[in-house]
Amino acid sequence: MNNSPVLSIIVPILNESEGLKKFVDNLLPLIDDAVELIFVDGGSTDGTLEQLDNLDQIHSSIKVISSDKGRAVQMNAGAAIATGLTLLFLHADSHPPLAWTKHIENFIGQGQQWGRFNVRLDNKGFAYRVISWFINHRSRLTGIATGDQGIFVRREVFESIDGYKNQALMEDVDLSNKLKKLSRPYCINDPIMTSSRKWENEGVIRTVWLMWRLRAAYAMGKNIDQLAERYYKNN
Repeated sequence: MNNSPVLSIIVPILNESEGLKKFVDNLLPLIDDAVELIFVDGGSTDGTLEQLDNLDQIHSSIKVISSDKGRAVQMNAGAAIATGLTLLFLHADSHPPLAWTKHIENFIGQGQQWGRFNVRLDNKGFAYRVISWFINHRSRLTGIATGDQGIFVRREVFESIDGYKNQALMEDVDLSNKLKKLSRPYCINDPIMTSSRKWENEGVIRTVWLMWRLRAAYAMGKNIDQLAERYYKNN
């Protein structure tokens, strides 16, 4: 009998102590023998790991590991030890909708290869609702998903394309480009609620303009490390 979990949730973390308790509290009731939760820390120094102390002892389906810093590296490290038939890559400042497990079950049952959720920024202001709308519609048109949208993929498919490319930025875009050569994404309209802090801290117009320029530069083959430096310089 195959006792592998149906789903492995892989969460890259780095200095996520603010808000991590809420994230864990939301997911813990859903963890059972069919769902495993893997946290991959990239070198946190703010007490993040202390918040996860003993979680892996509370439930055998929870794992906390460390790797080199970088979302691509961390997510690949989590995928390497995952035993689930489907992988869900989830950011620690993103919260899936209440019915998310049912949506994933539907995805699995329909035999699709990969997919993503819609996203909604947690700031209820009009500008943030507009940003969410554009992210979702751009994703549906292009077939490109971002990490904030909670990308999920069958494990054998993820392994067949060698996972995330080890780069400092746009690893989700690269993954989507590889996956959409196999199929269009399965789109879940019920949105993940994700943090709007970058837009709030750096300004809506400035952040949107920055993201457009970075995407255009990436599409033209500009140096990814230089693009990452521009993106993260104010973080």
